[in-house]
Amino acid sequence: MAAPLELSCWGGGWGLPSVHSESLVVMAYAKFSGAPLKVNVIDNTWRGSRGDVPILTTEDNIVSQPAKILNFLRKQKYNADYELSARQGADTLAYIALLEEKLLPAVLHTFWVENDNYFTVTKPWFASRIPFPLSLILPGRMSKGALNRILLTRGEPPLYHLQEVEAQIYRDAKECLNLLSHRLGTSQFFFGDIWMTIFAKALNSLLGNCRHLS
Repeated sequence: MAAPLELSCWGGGWGLPSVHSESLVVMAYAKFSGAPLKVNVIDNTWRGSRGDVPILTTEDNIVSQPAKILNFLRKQKYNADYELSARQGADTLAYIALLEEKLLPAVLHTFWVENDNYFTVTKPWFASRIPFPLSLILPGRMSKGALNRILLTRGEPPLYHLQEVEAQIYRDAKECLNLLSHRLGTSQFFFGDIWMTIFAKALNSLLGNCRHLS
């Protein structure tokens, strides 16, 4: 009998199993690969309240960060990409890099930086699930972390001002969505009828962004 796999993550909202993009990536990949996860949702107790999720716990391991969790699942024979050819595998890595470079900054900005969304939706949702007094501190820290991540990749010359950065990341996101739409065409999946890592990444980014703006 396989060792139990427990995933600690932020819970769901707005029709999604998790409102946290990194948690959603792991949950989607586990679904596609057949990994039997037991999901432990963070609540307003002290347990798991530092924001460092998703975390995968087994009998012998504690694994954090989505990329490391996905690699661990692959080593346990839960591989959503096992039917892909070498060429398709290489294409998958290229598309994942595209998503992380072009689409992720816009998702982070929409959730954590844009004032109306942050103060009316994101901050209240997370604060209600974090124990006091961390509920006064952690959402702001997560917002600052998202902004720093955006500026790290987009805040260099010639984009000196935040307004210029914002305009650029949404142009990049639109370009990325157009490329993905062109690649999919009339198909349901990127490669035939196969669920795989790239679909988990794209699904989480697209659904998260659309739900937050609806």
